[in-house]
Amino acid sequence: MSDSATHDPQRLTFIAHVADLDELEVLALVEKRIAQGDNPLAIIEDCQEGLRQVGERYERQEYYLSGLIMAGEIFREVMEIVQPIIQETYTGKETGTILLGTVRGDIHDIGKNNLSMLLTCYGFSVHDLGVDVPPSEFLLQAVQVRPDVIGLSGLLTTSYDAMKETIDLIHMTGDAELHAIPIIIGGNQLTEQVCRYVGADYWLNDAMSGVRLCQKLLHSPSATHL
Repeated sequence: MSDSATHDPQRLTFIAHVADLDELEVLALVEKRIAQGDNPLAIIEDCQEGLRQVGERYERQEYYLSGLIMAGEIFREVMEIVQPIIQETYTGKETGTILLGTVRGDIHDIGKNNLSMLLTCYGFSVHDLGVDVPPSEFLLQAVQVRPDVIGLSGLLTTSYDAMKETIDLIHMTGDAELHAIPIIIGGNQLTEQVCRYVGADYWLNDAMSGVRLCQKLLHSPSATHL
């Protein structure tokens, strides 16, 4: 969370309502902030912070799967409101193509869907393969789409082996162009150690970081790993 958010009562209230899954309050505050001329990216950032807190409550078993689903729905509704404003404000000159999916054995899609929506807002072309995607399908689509970036999502620790298998399969093709495509893994449980284990180039824990990283990679393919 940015320093400005930590000192802004309105933003703190908004984050708290997202974390409490107060759908109507969240949407009312979004409309209010837009009417006041607030930066739509700040609204998204605060929504992401609220979703992060939802994830923490889920890990503490204060929320169940239905809470995660509700959080995803709230974020979708917020994005429906702010997306047109973002598209008007930001030129979205990015022309990159992102291949995205949740790996085999994992059906969680909130983080992936959030990233997909944000990438689209910023002008990226997103090929979303959905959930429980086998390594062979990632490879097939990578060959056909030839994306600028490949993103593998997984919430479960059991997803790590599927990530590793997918990355190994892509790298074993002998196709130099495929091998050169940056591979990002995303999920709340990820660390640098997991990134090294699965053989990914980058790792991240939130959607906005994913957007910034993809922007950076398009402008500087040799960008430093996170």
